[in-house]
Amino acid sequence: MVIVGGLKLASKRGQGPAAGAEAAGMQGSGGESAGGHRGGRGGGPTQVSTATVQARTFTDSIEVLGVAKGRQSVTLTAATTQLVDKVRFTDGQFVPRGAILVELKNTEQDAGLAQAEARLVQAQREYDRWKALGQKGFAAKSAIDQYQSAYLSAQADVAVAKARQADRLIRAPFSGVVGLSDIAPGALVNPGAPIVTLDDVSAMRVDFQVPERYLAQLAPGQPIAAHVDAYPGVTIKGRIAQLDTRVDERTRAITARAEFPNADRRLKPGMMIRVSIARGTRQGVAAPESGLQVQGDSAFVYVLRAHGKGTTTEQRPVITGLRQDGFVEITEGLRSGEQVVADGLNKIQPGQPVRVASGPAA
Repeated sequence: MVIVGGLKLASKRGQGPAAGAEAAGMQGSGGESAGGHRGGRGGGPTQVSTATVQARTFTDSIEVLGVAKGRQSVTLTAATTQLVDKVRFTDGQFVPRGAILVELKNTEQDAGLAQAEARLVQAQREYDRWKALGQKGFAAKSAIDQYQSAYLSAQADVAVAKARQADRLIRAPFSGVVGLSDIAPGALVNPGAPIVTLDDVSAMRVDFQVPERYLAQLAPGQPIAAHVDAYPGVTIKGRIAQLDTRVDERTRAITARAEFPNADRRLKPGMMIRVSIARGTRQGVAAPESGLQVQGDSAFVYVLRAHGKGTTTEQRPVITGLRQDGFVEITEGLRSGEQVVADGLNKIQPGQPVRVASGPAA
């Protein structure tokens, strides 16, 4: 009996440490699980930038496209077939009106002019001689008229010779800037073949079409604004110079011509220009374009809402109007003073907790 009792006691002592270790292991496992669960809840609200919805002035305008061209533009050509003798301009040079740009060979024309002038001198001498004789009564009136006719004909021949000689000089019809040209001495030019372009770029003209229903809102001298893709953010001021006298029967639009000062020559002929004609201003609730989310035909913004001690977002449908200078007009769905998420819309969902970023609003 004593031996059996001792064995039972030894058995209990042997199992004690193992059982304690196993229990401790289970407890440790449970603690890690709890600790891991608490860490999974972390991450915090998403940080966003916000903007306060406020009233903003929007300008109703007519937006149309046009192509710029110089106040005067021409492509110079030759009036006859001839070889180029001299080129008196450089590419991109400003030339005054009447300046000689190209000289063609005129050897034959110079000789023809000299011959016509010699005949004129002889015809004038004969006419003067017979005229003097007629005044003294020694010449018939018919003879004097004949020599007078010959004299006038010789004068006309000289004028023709000078005109042919002038055809060999290509002059600038107005002051302007010449374009790029490959013409060189020795080249053969033909009538109608382009030699060089000449543009008066001191001011640029833009012709554009405006729908007939806006005709009452257009008038010569009316100020307008324009934008060019080559100079983003730059507004070019001009005016309506003239309106066409007719409305196109097919398009039901009228052609207007605008003029823009171009003293710095930034505008080039052929540029695409977006012309904006103001029709009036109005006040409207505005939100930043970056805070607008578009899905199909619907538009949404995320409005901040207080939720307990935190802040959440509410996805709200809105109806939009004009878009100007990075803002969009909200005609329905927002009130002035509400705060909306200004950017990072792809990071948030409706009802998601958010944290407003410190610093100035977007």
